[in-house]
Amino acid sequence: MTEAVYPNTGPREEALAAPAGRPPLLRLSDAWLQRGLLAVVALYLIVSLVLPLYALLSKSMRARDGSFVGLANFELYAATPALVDSLYNSLFIGALTTFITIGLAFPFAYALTRTCMPGRGLFRIVALVPILLPSLLPGIGLVYLFGNQGLLKEWLFGASIYGPIGIVIAEVFYTFPHALMILITALSLADARLYEAAQCLRASKLRSFLTVTLPAARYGLVSAALVVFTLVVTDFGAPKVIGGNFNVLAVDIYKQVVGQQNFEMGAVVGLILLVPAALAFGIDRIVQRRQIAQLSARSVPYRPKPDTALDLSMLGFCTLVSVAILSILGICHFASLVQFWPYNLSVSLRHYQFEFMDGGGWDAYRNSLMMAGLTAIIGTAIIFIGAYLVEKARGVGSLSRGIVQLLAMLPMAVPGLVLGLGYIFFFNEPANPFNPLYGTLAILVICSITHFYTVAHLTASTALKQIDGEFESVAASLKQPFHRTLTRVTVPVCLPTILDIAIYLFVNAMTTVSAVVFIYSTNTALASVAILNMDDAGQLAPAAAMGIVIFYTNAAAKILHALAQWLVVGRFQRWRAA
Repeated sequence: MTEAVYPNTGPREEALAAPAGRPPLLRLSDAWLQRGLLAVVALYLIVSLVLPLYALLSKSMRARDGSFVGLANFELYAATPALVDSLYNSLFIGALTTFITIGLAFPFAYALTRTCMPGRGLFRIVALVPILLPSLLPGIGLVYLFGNQGLLKEWLFGASIYGPIGIVIAEVFYTFPHALMILITALSLADARLYEAAQCLRASKLRSFLTVTLPAARYGLVSAALVVFTLVVTDFGAPKVIGGNFNVLAVDIYKQVVGQQNFEMGAVVGLILLVPAALAFGIDRIVQRRQIAQLSARSVPYRPKPDTALDLSMLGFCTLVSVAILSILGICHFASLVQFWPYNLSVSLRHYQFEFMDGGGWDAYRNSLMMAGLTAIIGTAIIFIGAYLVEKARGVGSLSRGIVQLLAMLPMAVPGLVLGLGYIFFFNEPANPFNPLYGTLAILVICSITHFYTVAHLTASTALKQIDGEFESVAASLKQPFHRTLTRVTVPVCLPTILDIAIYLFVNAMTTVSAVVFIYSTNTALASVAILNMDDAGQLAPAAAMGIVIFYTNAAAKILHALAQWLVVGRFQRWRAA
């Protein structure tokens, strides 16, 4: 029920007493402040997301001279066989990669959650390593392993790594941890009573798996598959590095815009790329609404029991997957340290002298650090306040909160390339009052926050929903401003979640390529884009070196995050005990 806000009449602007049986009413100043803050968040999302997408749509319906041509560009696209082939290639690669990734991630997650396999903590850390890397790096690693001068090129039996084989392997590496995290969550919740009932009915382990485990995890499987498919179809890094002549939609956008300066056709391809991503997002939201709780108040948490055969088989499987992950990461380390691959393998740091390479040198790395840091700080503040207002603001109508919630969900359905392309058409317009932002570090920060907004918003909303609404009611009855409750109660309780949001934004801002590849300038070159530029210039070893620098930066950030989490949780527990 939407609470009314009554006008204040006292000299201190205190709210009128609420009618009996109704919650205390907000002060008028608090209500207007909440409305103003929510309007700011809504305005931010409209300017950073809705208007660029509208500019993209408008550009797709215009000729190069600016005249309106309707759907003529789309008809031209449909009549171009090479572009249509790219659409088919993207869908094919997406479907195949999804099948392989889920086939690997599900047993890996099962081993971590449903067995007594030794070393589960270590295997989990290794499996999540690809999150810390730009999507370009696995492609570079595969070139050194299976390329024309690769260490293991014979393993392909004469096939070429440049093309669909390389893209699929690189995308499996890139998307594996994303699927794994979803499936770990799906498999972590189980009712032991169901397995006891199956055992009493003398069901075999296979039958128990098929009738109990799989049905309980089906929503997680669907969600993981949709996430992987979306990531693959919209990814730009891996196909650009190792795709060869095998074109996909994401690379076509880059070629149309950067290579041919055909912005109108780039806008058309961008809108087409938006369709599968939006469909996958919509299906995922429908599936999540149908999901039911796996644990009830009477449920008994499942605890795996030792099974020597199962534990050893899962140990072997997880070892193979971990070796594959570490091999790609290890070969990138090795390639970045040798003099001249594969003829002079003596160790040298010359590939880390980025000032002599294309891409912006060490300045690009410093720009990335600054951009990622600002994205984490500013983005966390905007996202958490926005989520707080949606979940807890009692002075704002439900319609306004619903609109902001919808806007917060939209970025998940927009690929980074499409968003960046929209920024070109919107912010680069001379008549736009936001035009001075174009080419600055600020626009990179805005784009990165918007690109990763949805996941961070959902994380904050989940944490806020777990806090009893009585805190706000008590504060209102004591005539306390809502921001005091926010800073003294809500933020301290949600501090672990706030740290999670900050590290999520930082790591993704350090590794993103697609969202910023169109909008950086000479003075704001980024480390992830420098990898792309060095690869284009044939400087493969320096590109690997820059990827390794990004990896260790993110790893250090994760260690600091873990330390901060430990300190915060310990302090919170001591506060509760006191």
